[in-house]
Amino acid sequence: MKKLSVFFLFIVFTFTSAQAQEVDTIEVFSPKMNRSIKNVVILPDGYDKSKETKYPVLYLLHGYGARYDTWVKSVKKSLPQEATKWKMIVVCPDGQNSWYWDSPVDPSFQFETYVSSELVSYIDKNYNTVASPKGRAVTGLSMGGHGGLWLGINHPDVFGACGSMSGGVDIRPFPNNWDMKKRLGAYKDNTEIWNKHTVITQLDRIEPGTLAIIFDCGKDDFFYQVNEELHKEMLYRNIPHDYVSRPGAHTNEYWNNSIDYQMLFFSKFFYQK
Repeated sequence: MKKLSVFFLFIVFTFTSAQAQEVDTIEVFSPKMNRSIKNVVILPDGYDKSKETKYPVLYLLHGYGARYDTWVKSVKKSLPQEATKWKMIVVCPDGQNSWYWDSPVDPSFQFETYVSSELVSYIDKNYNTVASPKGRAVTGLSMGGHGGLWLGINHPDVFGACGSMSGGVDIRPFPNNWDMKKRLGAYKDNTEIWNKHTVITQLDRIEPGTLAIIFDCGKDDFFYQVNEELHKEMLYRNIPHDYVSRPGAHTNEYWNNSIDYQMLFFSKFFYQK
């Protein structure tokens, strides 16, 4: 097994308080994929590696066609300030159109293992984190919304909370979109694989009281109907969750607003007595 390798590029954000806040771009080696993956790590103002203070971590996933720095450069430029406000580390991995699965057909796309195991282990080893499910949450937008719920539901021993913003929570109505057939095979030839790799079929994995869940979707979004169906199915199964539908489409403007509510939700989960 190769050693984890890391490359640091420091980006400095300046606030009205004239204090600098650290945003790291790092590369973490994935033994399962035998390659390095880029990630943004946002540290709250006042973070000091030499001190004993430990912080919860929010893993924030991007959508299809985006990359590790999309959240902080395009969707929510104030993300460093939000990390400070909510007293959490924010990690944005490069998902590379993977849908955050371990692809059963492409060994070079094993991003479920990467995010839930390899990256989490690296972050806990190299940063002052609350290294337990009580200190970890995962969410994202669109493809990353699917990833947030997929990883949270399938890895409750890693993530204590999970979420989705405008997520593709049922992929089956979209068999020819967004590279999914490259990761799972063509739908018509691999129906059972598709059935097993969509969020809405994973609800029987949720143990009562083990996972804090939040998801939302704009009413003008092409994923709105599948999110409504997920909400109804969770209600039918008595699965506790927060669900919000509000005006909005599949846009950065919507996600810029949505992440505010989700970070509040995760902060309450992290810091509740």
